[in-house]
Amino acid sequence: MKITVEISMYPLRDDFIPPIDALIEKLNSFKGMQVKTFATATTIIGDYDFVMDALKETLAWSHVQFGMAVFVTKLIPGYDPES
Repeated sequence: MKITVEISMYPLRDDFIPPIDALIEKLNSFKGMQVKTFATATTIIGDYDFVMDALKETLAWSHVQFGMAVFVTKLIPGYDPES
């Protein structure tokens, strides 16, 4: 099953741009999913298990690297805007 996820990161720190940029770079390092970045959110499209594993790894990594952040997500299982 495909899934589309929209995610926005709100780091709880004054210098919020570097953590957001790093998160986007980390998401782009996963070659098994499509990542599109917009001004207010990043959209991820791919196989459900792959995307969820990538998110799990990325959120844990982000916390270790940058500390607390709020992540706002929309998950749409079974939806692929490209098809």
